Amino acid sequence: MIGWLRRTMQDARAPGGIVVEGRRKADGGRARNRVLMTMAVFFGIYATIGGRLVYLGLQNPDESGGPASRVTASRPDLVDRNGEVLATDIKTASLFAEPRRIVDPNEVIEKLAIVLPDIEVEETYHKLKSGAGFVWLRRQLTPKQQNEIMQLGIPGIGFRTEKRRFYPGGPTASHIVGLTNIDNQGISGLEKYVDDQGLADLQASGLAVAGDLRPVRLSIDLRVQHIVHDELSQGMEKYHAIAAGAVVLNVKTGEVMAMVSLPDYDPNNPYNAHEKDRLNRMSAGTFEMGSTIKTFTTAMALDSGKATLESRFDASRPLHIGRFTIRDFHGKGRVLTLPEVFIYSSNIGSAREADMVGIEGHREFLRRLGLLTRMKTELPEVATPTEPREWKKVNSITIAFGHGMSTTPLQTAVGAAALLNGGKLIPPTFLMRDEAEAEAVADQVVSARTVESMRYLYRLNAEKGSGRRAEVPGFRVGGKTGTAEKVVNGRYSSDKRFNAFLAAFPMEDPQYVVLAIVDEPKPEKPGMGATAGLNAAPIVANIIRRSGAMLGVKPEFGHESGATVVSYQ
Repeated sequence: MIGWLRRTMQDARAPGGIVVEGRRKADGGRARNRVLMTMAVFFGIYATIGGRLVYLGLQNPDESGGPASRVTASRPDLVDRNGEVLATDIKTASLFAEPRRIVDPNEVIEKLAIVLPDIEVEETYHKLKSGAGFVWLRRQLTPKQQNEIMQLGIPGIGFRTEKRRFYPGGPTASHIVGLTNIDNQGISGLEKYVDDQGLADLQASGLAVAGDLRPVRLSIDLRVQHIVHDELSQGMEKYHAIAAGAVVLNVKTGEVMAMVSLPDYDPNNPYNAHEKDRLNRMSAGTFEMGSTIKTFTTAMALDSGKATLESRFDASRPLHIGRFTIRDFHGKGRVLTLPEVFIYSSNIGSAREADMVGIEGHREFLRRLGLLTRMKTELPEVATPTEPREWKKVNSITIAFGHGMSTTPLQTAVGAAALLNGGKLIPPTFLMRDEAEAEAVADQVVSARTVESMRYLYRLNAEKGSGRRAEVPGFRVGGKTGTAEKVVNGRYSSDKRFNAFLAAFPMEDPQYVVLAIVDEPKPEKPGMGATAGLNAAPIVANIIRRSGAMLGVKPEFGHESGATVVSYQ
């Protein structure tokens, strides 16, 4: 037996035994490889987890958690022409929850209701029961609300720092500045314009950093804006109107120095901003502008070369066009000179001026002055004027005195500026613009002779016509009234008016156009009228009286001069 074992052991050392030993080594090698691969996989997993934990530990707590969004993206300040802040970003806290960490949603809601009594119970309950990792509960809390909620010590809720738009002037310039939404994105006014110029793309790419955004300087003067807002507010109350508006326009540059439409809203609490009566009537509303349109009818007649200041028009009897009869409000019953047609606001005389030029010439002139096409400016809220689809003689006749076409008050002021500034139509702007830049975008629309005649007529109307209540000592104001009957149920109403006064100053070399509108004014006192000369004109006078010097127009006293006809040889 012992001998047999020895032979067996020797056989194992023999060449045949090498095969057995090699197989064992091969099996052992594969096992070691599997162990090493398993170790490598586990090491990779733990290294990834560790690296992620280190990365998260280095992040700003205010920026961690919650959905990726542009909520905290910065916006540039909006400032007036003097650097006064109109809109700026402020930091605020928003409340969020992590439903996976909420044990008892009912208890959370009960505690939050102590600080937020208007919390939507059912909606909040569903959010807290959703099992999501992150949900918003309330955006943009006040510091007091944040502090009180922190004192409650509710597990599973937290705060995230966001940016909110703040408007120091409140409603003063709300229709110009506009609004942002809950995510600090511009949705109206110049706020939306800034986004459309590339800010939205910067925010989306994460490049909208507060320190890199320069303030956007607007053309408006906050001091003048406040005066216009104040005078319109008083005027609405005084004349029991449902709405009012005004614009102050630099005729040399096209800059809007101030513009207000009432009723307005507070952009810091814009709960009623989308109500119908909060419309920006100055640029987003179209109206039949009444006799202010006679400004363009008279200028058209003069610029055509078919009429002069010495021309006469028969207004001795009503004018019959088909089944329509054209009458004067305060008719003189005689032949009128062209200046008399203007200062007496003769419908008959204006109709004859339009008839002299012809239908096509009339329409072309109004288009040339920008009254029939959509105005181009930075403000997104701009309405498109309306006109007859096909102009017939009756359309041209009625449009001549302000009925049958609708345009916006702002472009009415812009068109009037072209008749007073040397004949150049300059697109309006809400951003800073100098005269050289204005010259580059201006179009010559009427002759210098027409301009001089219109300056004379405007001043004459303030001295002897319907614009007498717009006189402001020292500022040489000129202007044209407009009292339009409003259309109610398809018919013109005799007791509902849309009034306007279109003015400029100083008339020897106009610097500014001021247009005020008053919607459905009532008599100031029993027995008084409610025409534009009695309400819109005084509002314009008060605006000029208070803001003229601020606008750089030096009042001159002691040598007031009357309207003078310029002689051309």
